[in-house]
Amino acid sequence: MQYEIKQVDKFRFVEEGEGQPLVLLHGLFGALSNFVDLVEYFKAHYKVVVPMLPLFELDILHTSVGGLAKFVNKFIEARNYRNVHLLGNSLGGHVALIYVLKNPERIKSIILTGSSGLFESAMGDTYPKRGDYEYIKKKTELTFYDPKIASKELVDEVYEIINNRIKAIKIIALAKSAIRNNLGEELNQIKQPALLIWGNNDGITPPFVGREFQRLIPHSELHFIDKCGHAPMMEVPAEFNEILHQFLTKLNEPAAVA
Repeated sequence: MQYEIKQVDKFRFVEEGEGQPLVLLHGLFGALSNFVDLVEYFKAHYKVVVPMLPLFELDILHTSVGGLAKFVNKFIEARNYRNVHLLGNSLGGHVALIYVLKNPERIKSIILTGSSGLFESAMGDTYPKRGDYEYIKKKTELTFYDPKIASKELVDEVYEIINNRIKAIKIIALAKSAIRNNLGEELNQIKQPALLIWGNNDGITPPFVGREFQRLIPHSELHFIDKCGHAPMMEVPAEFNEILHQFLTKLNEPAAVA
């Protein structure tokens, strides 16, 4: 499915549908392709927005989860989105959390799936191992319960990033920033309803991480999906979309009259 990528000022993004904004933030090796099933399903109900995060465009000083959260803030302000449902996968979840903690007024709910911010196992101690395609392929496959989800196209994208010296340096900077920026002591400040969708077979942010997020975020609910790894919206899109749709529908129902 091809979507028009709009360019307004320095922002590149996809915007499909009408209604309350559902803003989707991808992870460290993520891209628009991660959210195709989600966009396709929700564009009938919401204004679905996928900003292209500047993982490799920020100067090295601002190549951090905080730098990306500032970018998201500028983007949401520039587009004047309100009552935003903000969804993040992996590093995108971490960016979403920092954004909500600093700029809560525009956010109606937050949705996290495989989010960093408390604990994550990155590509491994030997990462990035440049030039070794098979190694990159195996590491990419570990993102998923079903290794076949790691298509050749996806592995090629990761391989290209890791073999570009500047991009590799920025990936390492972002990964280190995520590890340093632990949000454990701040999550109790989040007032918005939060939905946590976790793969039961997530090896990068394992199930205990989802449970810890639920413990620390006051108004949160947690759903586990079996036979699913670090990117549920890619691996089990039908189940993911159903859980998210029920959550959003419940949020938008008028409060029951006592």
